[in-house]
Amino acid sequence: MTPTEPLIFERSRDGREGHSLPKRNRFDSPPSSLLRQKPARLPEVSEPDVVRHFSRLSQLNFSIDTHFYPLGSCTMKHNPRINEEVARYAGFAHAHPYQPDETIQGALQLMYELEQMLAEISGMDAVTLQPAAGAHGELTGILTIRACHKTRGNPRTTILIPDSAHGTNPASCAMGSYKVVPLKTDREGRLRPEVVKEHMNDDVAALMLTNPSTLGLFESDIRELCEIVHTKGGLVYGDGANMNAILGKCRPGDLGVDLIQYNLHKTFTTPHGGGGPGSGPVAVKKNLEPFLPIPRITQKEEQYVLDYNRPRSIGRVRAFFGNFSMLVRAYTYIREMGPEGLKQVAELAVLNANYLRASLESYYHLPFSERSLHEVVFTDKKQKETGVSTMDIAKRLLDYGFHPPTIYFPLIVIGALMIEPTETESKETLDQFCDAMIAIAREAQENPSLLLKAPHTTPWRRLDEAKAVRQLKLRFEF
Repeated sequence: MTPTEPLIFERSRDGREGHSLPKRNRFDSPPSSLLRQKPARLPEVSEPDVVRHFSRLSQLNFSIDTHFYPLGSCTMKHNPRINEEVARYAGFAHAHPYQPDETIQGALQLMYELEQMLAEISGMDAVTLQPAAGAHGELTGILTIRACHKTRGNPRTTILIPDSAHGTNPASCAMGSYKVVPLKTDREGRLRPEVVKEHMNDDVAALMLTNPSTLGLFESDIRELCEIVHTKGGLVYGDGANMNAILGKCRPGDLGVDLIQYNLHKTFTTPHGGGGPGSGPVAVKKNLEPFLPIPRITQKEEQYVLDYNRPRSIGRVRAFFGNFSMLVRAYTYIREMGPEGLKQVAELAVLNANYLRASLESYYHLPFSERSLHEVVFTDKKQKETGVSTMDIAKRLLDYGFHPPTIYFPLIVIGALMIEPTETESKETLDQFCDAMIAIAREAQENPSLLLKAPHTTPWRRLDEAKAVRQLKLRFEF
């Protein structure tokens, strides 16, 4: 394997072909108005050129199928192959979104039942599957909150968000035309009732709360927080991105939360990132159901139908039914695991995070003393005295064959290293990761320059990350 791979256009040679199609076919030519005036600029390469090029590219990449990916915050975990097989069933893969309802009863039944499952798991009453990702689910939830308050006579102006929230939360609120008021968490990283009480008034539409938080901590005052908000006529939005830590253990709806979004990739093992697309269903209490996006899937005389007659709905938020194949994968996973299996997911996710915490706390600084749930946040405080930063530790992990965790987030933790192992990793894998982290901690003391120049084994060394963000080169210049 070459250390880097040229672009497919750089492999192009005039006249080289990788296909053999008949010169004429049985179809009529398209109208001349639809034909290109100039030939498309496509690379001229052979079939072996194409196969080897993309195979090499795949081997240059970190992926959950090749490496431990302890990302944190927006986790990557194993995608069970049974999910992939079911998503490729012809009845699902070949269905067309414009087919009449009566010809896609199986697909509608799957979505209807998935909505029931997600409602049961969250303690809510109704679910929409349309949102295309977790952040899109947040925006859908915020628009639902706005519609509800508007029906009551006043959409209100403000949403409260603790400083331990996901970064997408304030952005979703701003897109929903709300002003955001940040709330400070206490020294233990939790949101206290007195803080919410101080800021809660008749202009506050909702409290947006990630639970467990990005610090991996459960908001132990959640019931009291919800009561304070409800007393003033507000709603509680639960960011459900970290639901994998509490599956089968507690339900946000039972704690007083009014609506949440799921991140199917994180909780129910659908592909994520470059392997996406995503899916962010929103679950709500009964009083918010009229505002969910249309169409809603309902049962009528033993048939599943799409109901568009929802006058108070916020309308569509996605074409057709959302990212359907992700829904098939999540449905398959939930059926495969069952209630007891989902409980074990939470137990193992928490156990694995705390195993890493206990194994590494002698080598890395822990900003919070309480035990973690699904993820643990360290800092570079112990390494700073040698000039080594969180960024250097993350780069050095690449040399050891591990994808770095999320760094410098949450923003309230200086030099944060947020590590989330998930429930799908074995003890042996966790031990290998801990060995690498411990070796890096020792290197920071004995030979810090080794870290300052890392990575040493990747095709590209330390990049100018600011330049990479600001000067994008995303297409080939002819």
